[in-house]
Amino acid sequence: MILTLLQPDRQTRRHGARMRPILALLLAPLLALAAGCVYRMEIQQGNYVSQAAASQLKLGMTKDQVRFVLGTALLTDIFHEDRWDYVYWRRRANSRDVEERRFTLLFRDGTLNRIEGDVVPTPAWSAGAPQSSQ
Repeated sequence: MILTLLQPDRQTRRHGARMRPILALLLAPLLALAAGCVYRMEIQQGNYVSQAAASQLKLGMTKDQVRFVLGTALLTDIFHEDRWDYVYWRRRANSRDVEERRFTLLFRDGTLNRIEGDVVPTPAWSAGAPQSSQ
């Protein structure tokens, strides 16, 4: 009895041999669909500087005040300590589109002197700048 359960008879073997190609034809499209449905997660790297955060900057702010508003800069050069670079890079999920932003702060004598980059503060940021008398 146990021996007949473990060894299928000739009729079952013939039936299984006929079903293999049909089963392969049914599973092939299913596997192809599953292979195309790979999820790729969104990748973000760096410091995102929003327009609102950039608008809080004022010329003459100290490095500590700027660090409080924007956070620590991603790139600080030991040879140019008065230059902070905030770089942001993002690739959306399942897309080839890449968003890249650069925001550079330049200091002179420990205070914010100039702002460059993709995110531009509102015109009010220059209100902290010393006014030239005529």
